[in-house]
Amino acid sequence: MSSYTSQIDRFTTLCQSQGNTWQGINPEFATRMHLQNRFKTGLDIAKYTAKVMREDMAAYDADSSQYTQSLGCWHGFTAQQMMMAIKRHNKTTKRSYVYLSGWMVAALRSEFGPLPDQSMHEKTAVPKLIEEIYTFLKQADARELDHLYKALDEAKAQGGDVQAITAQIDNFETHVVPIIADIDAGFGNEEATYLLAKQMIEAGACAIQIENQVSDAKQCGHQAGKVTVPHEDFLAKINAVRYAFLELGVEDGIIVARTDSLGASLTQKIPVSKTPGDLASQYNAFLDTTVISGAADLNEGDMVIKQNGELCKPVRLDNGLYQFREGTEKDRVVLDCVTSLQSGADLLWIETEKPNVEQIAELVNRVREQVPNAKLVYNNSPSFNWTLKFREQVYAEWQAQGKDLSTYPDPTQDPKALMSPELDQSELAAEADAKVRTFQRDGAAQAGIFHHLITLPTYHTAALSTDILAEGYFGDLGMLAYVRDVQRQEIRREQASVKHQDLAGSNIGDTHKEYFSGENALKAGGEANTMNQF
Repeated sequence: MSSYTSQIDRFTTLCQSQGNTWQGINPEFATRMHLQNRFKTGLDIAKYTAKVMREDMAAYDADSSQYTQSLGCWHGFTAQQMMMAIKRHNKTTKRSYVYLSGWMVAALRSEFGPLPDQSMHEKTAVPKLIEEIYTFLKQADARELDHLYKALDEAKAQGGDVQAITAQIDNFETHVVPIIADIDAGFGNEEATYLLAKQMIEAGACAIQIENQVSDAKQCGHQAGKVTVPHEDFLAKINAVRYAFLELGVEDGIIVARTDSLGASLTQKIPVSKTPGDLASQYNAFLDTTVISGAADLNEGDMVIKQNGELCKPVRLDNGLYQFREGTEKDRVVLDCVTSLQSGADLLWIETEKPNVEQIAELVNRVREQVPNAKLVYNNSPSFNWTLKFREQVYAEWQAQGKDLSTYPDPTQDPKALMSPELDQSELAAEADAKVRTFQRDGAAQAGIFHHLITLPTYHTAALSTDILAEGYFGDLGMLAYVRDVQRQEIRREQASVKHQDLAGSNIGDTHKEYFSGENALKAGGEANTMNQF
């Protein structure tokens, strides 16, 4: 990116080339506005963030401690506040992404109102949210740069260190980071997937996550009734997403292939096998079937397939879906992952029923036998009861070690007993919390997890913070509930949100009015502005 002074020189030359007609344009002001909007289009963002993510993937391959993280955001403001907080506390946004959850789009962004995670929401809501998120992240850049410009003007006026502030402008780190965006099961056939992927990429997405469920029967990954598609159908959609990236010039675009096979026991379609051992026959080998000897063993409308030289009748439910054999789940996951990576996917997502590093590592290590650099995006899902599951893990480990557990309830007798608040200060609870704390680090080192995300955190934080505020404000605390638990905390944490007018763009607007109108500018700032109280 060009330096601040070289940009001024460029705009000076441009303005001079226009003679007197651009005499009202200040080259330095033009430079500032140009730098406030570094990314002119969504494709600029997608190309930039794809490069960032590829570099992060290479860094992780060299050192597993260099894993990446994200939180799911359902509004541009939540993404903005997350990245501003990360930059304020960590002094950098490196290895921090935004996750865009289809679940939260359905629950919070649909014009139908709150919906379950079944791809019933408007698919155009997904690229619109991507665009919204990047609008807010770019505005965070503009606000921070505006403050630097004001500091630069003050330094010039008072003889301060102009070079130091100019260096901060030149080395400014953007709040714009990669988005991993959920396209669900593709919202239709492969052409529909391609068309939506294009809109998502044009809005700025550099990474698209797609799952191997049936599009019109899609279920939340942590609910029952999931139905998978044959590999040939899923790979066609991976191809569709890759073509979308290539058409738009985002050659580094990332595809995250998600398998739900660990919790899916059904398929809608039996693919046609053309040669022995092909993907279709491997998929069909997982079906729950009954060997038959002839037509007498069949009912009207039954289907028969030939497997290993025998005629077999697949188990078909009343709704027409076919059932997989129990116990094939892990083998199906491994085949899904290997075929996806060998057919153009870059990263994997294995949806599990609990957060367990050993379970994840078992699956990833089997995949790595065939694809050594396989890497995982892992859902640190709020659908898991993290407290309970890790207390169960510790209980089981201590039981295997022969440790005295007489002071703890037996989870086999009462599955929820270990959740008791009375155990919160216990040794078992402390050990479980320690495991939760290191779960991401351990998963990165032992289970090939390159990216850890929480899908729905801002859904839950919005619900929790609103509940706490409403309880106090409409209860005995009155206004103190807001002052003590919200505003005072914002001040103590030095959050930009306490000066909400500035965060929403009031000062940027005043700056621009000065550029456009000079001394005639009617500004919102000044001594009477209540933001000065903070």
